[in-house]
Amino acid sequence: MSDFYHRPVLLDEVLAGLDIKDGGLYFDGTAGGGGHSAAILASNPTVKLIATDRDAEAIQAAGERLKPFAGRYELVKSNYKDFANVFAERGIEKLDGFLLDLGISSHQIDERDRGFSYMKEDAPLDMRMDRENPFSAEQVVNEYPEEQLKRILKEYGEEKFAASIARNLVLKRRDAPVKTCGELKRITEESIPAKFRSPACARQTFQAIRIEVNGELNGLYECVKGLTRRLKRGGRACIITFHSLEDRIVKQVFAELSLGCTCPKSFPVCVCGKKREIELVAKKPITAGEEELKENSRSKSAKLRIAAKL
Repeated sequence: MSDFYHRPVLLDEVLAGLDIKDGGLYFDGTAGGGGHSAAILASNPTVKLIATDRDAEAIQAAGERLKPFAGRYELVKSNYKDFANVFAERGIEKLDGFLLDLGISSHQIDERDRGFSYMKEDAPLDMRMDRENPFSAEQVVNEYPEEQLKRILKEYGEEKFAASIARNLVLKRRDAPVKTCGELKRITEESIPAKFRSPACARQTFQAIRIEVNGELNGLYECVKGLTRRLKRGGRACIITFHSLEDRIVKQVFAELSLGCTCPKSFPVCVCGKKREIELVAKKPITAGEEELKENSRSKSAKLRIAAKL
């Protein structure tokens, strides 16, 4: 599990953004290897933390990493979107802060058998964050109708050659099922005109299928809104995204919650009753500095948005 123990993305910025308070209760919805969780607990000996992850390997690795903080945290194998049930079972009403580090972990990308990376050509088409889930990338690639594949590639991968890739996948799988990351990569590359090909041209296809397999965007809007409303006054929301689709949803929720009265200016008094619920701590998303970019290529696409509860 040692490969879990890398420095987490935007660590200093997250700790500053959470503005950790004495005796505070914090939620790390995406524990991964426990890097952010450990840093939150290490930053103040009086804080407590609850952390979730749907990947059993991540929970095991985080458990090892958090051993020095025994008695101050709880790890739960769960999707962060099920936070309401996790909190209800523990009598948790309000939080002092929460962190969501969305997307895929470095460990999941690096582990061949997980099938997340187009670089690992002999890997099985898997892409499940929760390996107990029977639904994998192989089923998406081999069983989805052409139109559905095209829609996923276009919406989730923002892939401009979605139609061509979907058509060729359907043609190839008629001969034999597409089983490996290498096969999917080759079909994708062959579907893209030569002048647009690059070593990373399969990235968007892999992203799209991964998002579909794990339902990454399903319920994200409701989850971010619900979690933000669980914050105590002055509590902080920190959310790291890695692609524009997630970032757009987070930005939309924060924009809505930071908006006050929407009545026309001609009204003498407010009748809509809408009050600002949060203020943005940083007007623009925070990105990695030069030093972090040199050390961790994953941080290149990371964007951190921070909001404070009013």
